[in-house]
Amino acid sequence: MELKSLFVESGVKTPQIDLNHLTGELIFSGKSIPENAAGLYENAYKWVLEYIKKPRHTTNLRLNLEYFNTSSSIWLAKIVKALCSIKVSEYTLLIHLYFDIEEFDNMEVDDLKDALSPIIDMIGTPSLSLGIKIYGTDDKGEILKESMVLI
Repeated sequence: MELKSLFVESGVKTPQIDLNHLTGELIFSGKSIPENAAGLYENAYKWVLEYIKKPRHTTNLRLNLEYFNTSSSIWLAKIVKALCSIKVSEYTLLIHLYFDIEEFDNMEVDDLKDALSPIIDMIGTPSLSLGIKIYGTDDKGEILKESMVLI
């Protein structure tokens, strides 16, 4: 059975989800404050579990979320953890995080490490190459600055 791409249109309280198996682009964008996070994220999580069986050489997980609630963060953590279980050491997972430019400009190196520590702790020691790319964006979503953190 061939994996098909998964696309979920955004709503007032739900993000757009665009998971493309051909390109390895996995995008979550918008607001994520659903009343039923399991109902929203369960299909995406199942999709990721299938994707990791035959992943692309480079997988780009783009988390461009203006805001997300606790239940959304639990599902996103499960998705990140699943992606980090790809066992091919030559493969790469890039996690792209987007922040408002003011937040980005005010981040000190220690603040950045503190912000990323829950992700890094959860991931543990992945067997694939892992990088986290951080972007500072304006009100229109345009990228003004970026920084790369290799793990």
